Amino acid sequence: MASISTLFTSIVILSTTITLLNPSVFADNILYTGEILSEGQSLTYGSYKLTMQSDCNLVLYDDGHAEWSTGTYNRGSGCFARMQSDGNFVLYDGSNRVLWASNTDRGQGNCVLILQRDRNVVIYGGVTWASRTNSAGTADVMISARN
Repeated sequence: MASISTLFTSIVILSTTITLLNPSVFADNILYTGEILSEGQSLTYGSYKLTMQSDCNLVLYDDGHAEWSTGTYNRGSGCFARMQSDGNFVLYDGSNRVLWASNTDRGQGNCVLILQRDRNVVIYGGVTWASRTNSAGTADVMISARN
């Protein structure tokens, strides 16, 4: 029985190592807890791009056409957006002043912001916020996972 347990443990360690070393697992469409989108940086998925512009506006583009934005055009400089550990996605100016927030503070925990294949930008850790820009032709639904 010990040899089966040892074999299983070895397989798990090997598969985890392969997954972590495989560059394809580092997605361009995901912002993890604590990560930042600085000026000029984007999350991308196909023709979709969520870009932190130098004018402090965070904009979701579909093939070059703006579909959604934070509406923070020219409201600061040195802006960046951070996926915080409390589940809130926040856009700050260079003086760390909040310009926009998803208002999804759920306490401490790991959350992730994903630019999905349906063009929707969603915060997970339980769905807490969505940009409501899905292109699948389905009704917009926003689910609040607050306890």
